[in-house]
Amino acid sequence: MFINDCIVSFIAVTCLKLLFVPLYKSTDFEVHRNWMALTYQRPLSKWYFEETSQWTLDYPPFFAWFEYFLSIFAKYFDPKMLRVSNLNYQSLQTVFFMRFSVILSDIVYCYGINRIFNLIKEKKGKFSSKVVNDPWISPELIYWKKKYVRAAFWFSLLINLKHIYLYLAPAYFLFLLKNFCFKNNGKELSMHTFILTNFVKLASVGIITVLTSFGPFIYMGQLSQVFSRLFPVKRGLTHSYWAPNVWALYNFLDRILSYAAQYLKIYTPEELQTCSTRGLVQECEYAILPTISTKITFLLAIFCPLGPGNFKVFLDSIVLCAFGSFLFGYHVHEKAILLVILPLTLSAVFYKEDAQLYVFLSIVGHFSLFPLLHQEGETPLKIILLLLHVVYMLSSLRDLHRFQTSILSRGKIIYLCGLVILQIFYSFGAKILGVEKKLPFLPLMLISTYCAMGVLYAWMMFCHMSLKNSNTQTSKIKTT
Repeated sequence: MFINDCIVSFIAVTCLKLLFVPLYKSTDFEVHRNWMALTYQRPLSKWYFEETSQWTLDYPPFFAWFEYFLSIFAKYFDPKMLRVSNLNYQSLQTVFFMRFSVILSDIVYCYGINRIFNLIKEKKGKFSSKVVNDPWISPELIYWKKKYVRAAFWFSLLINLKHIYLYLAPAYFLFLLKNFCFKNNGKELSMHTFILTNFVKLASVGIITVLTSFGPFIYMGQLSQVFSRLFPVKRGLTHSYWAPNVWALYNFLDRILSYAAQYLKIYTPEELQTCSTRGLVQECEYAILPTISTKITFLLAIFCPLGPGNFKVFLDSIVLCAFGSFLFGYHVHEKAILLVILPLTLSAVFYKEDAQLYVFLSIVGHFSLFPLLHQEGETPLKIILLLLHVVYMLSSLRDLHRFQTSILSRGKIIYLCGLVILQIFYSFGAKILGVEKKLPFLPLMLISTYCAMGVLYAWMMFCHMSLKNSNTQTSKIKTT
C-alpha cells in the first residue's frame, strides 16, 4: 500500500513539475549544459582545465561522469547543446531535455522515500511526506539492519558526487567507528574492544571509492588542479545573495557600522567602499570589521558536538554538522539550508520536540529561498507552494504526535509574521518608497539578515536539545 502511495505521489508531483517547464531558468541551467558539453567534447585530461565558459567544472569526478552519461542521450534531442562554444544555448529541445533529466532523476528520490518511510510506518504508523531524499537511507541501513559497510559505501559515493557532504562526514565517521569498529558492551570505548578487521573493511570501502573517482587524475598528475576547482577560495565569504547565516549578520553589522562612521565623519564614503552589497561573486574587504579568512570559517564549520552513538544522537550529529557548515561555512549558497532541513525532517517524524523546531526552521528556510525566483509572475506561485507545505506539515505532525496545543509558540508566530512584512516590502514596498533604484540590494539584505536570526535561533535551540539528549544517554550508560 505504501509503495502505491509513493508511486501516486511521484506521478502527481511529476505532473506538477511538467507545468513549470517553460518557467524561469537560473544560471544553473547554463552551468549543467556547459558541463555536459565539456565532458562530451573534451578528453578526460581537459575536464578540469576547460575555461571557455565562466561556469567551470567544480564538482567531483563522479558527478562529471554523470554529466557525461546524460550527454549521451542529450545529443539525440539537440546536438548543438553539446558544443562548448554555444554559451547560454537554450533551444526548446535543450530546455525539455534538461528539465526531464531532473524529473527522471527523482526516481532515486522516490526510492529513498520508500525505504525511509517504510521504516516510519513500522515505528509510527502510516505517515507520508515528500521532504526527504536518498542520502538519508543510511540511518535505516546502519541502525536497524546493521549494514555498516554498505552505509560507508553509499556515503563515500555521495561525497564523490557532491563534496558539500564532506561537512557531514564527522557524524558518519564517528557513528560507524563506534558502532562497527568497537564491541558494543555498554561500557566506555577502549583499544581492548577495538575490532581491527571491521575498521579495515570501512577504510577499504572509502579508499577504493576515492581511488575510483580520483584515480585517473592522480595518474595524470592533475590532482592539485581538480582540488583547486573543488575548493575555490577567491569567490568571497558570502554569495552574491547572502545565505541567511552568521556571515549575513556579520555583513549587515559591517554596513551599519560603516554608515555610522560616515555619519560621525570618522571615515569618508570613499574610504568605506565595499563590494559586499553589489551582488558580485568576488573577495571583499570589510569596511569596519576584520575580514574573515577561509581558515576561520573551516574551523567554525567543522565544529559539532557529538556524543554516544545511538540513532537519535546520530541524527542530531548529522543536523548539527549541517548547521555548522551552513552557519559558518565559506561562500555558502542559500540552497544549502536544505542540507539542514532534510535530516531534521526525519528527526521531526520520530521525535515530538524536534518536530516543533522543524516546523519553524522549515518555514524560515524555504522563505529565504524566495528571492531565487525573482520574477514578479512567480510570486503567487512560490507563496502558494509554501502555504500548502505549511498546512500539510502542520496537520501531519499534529496528527502524528498528537499535539494538544499549538506546535509553534507565540514568539515564533510573531517572528514568522515578520516574513509577511518582508515579502510585502520585497514585492511592493521598495518600489513604493523609492529605494529600489537607490538601494537595490536592500530588500535582499533584509531577507538574509532577518532569516539568519531565525536560523541562528534554531541552531542554538537544537544544540541545547541535542546536548540534553546526549547527557541523558551518557547518564544511562554510566548507570548500567
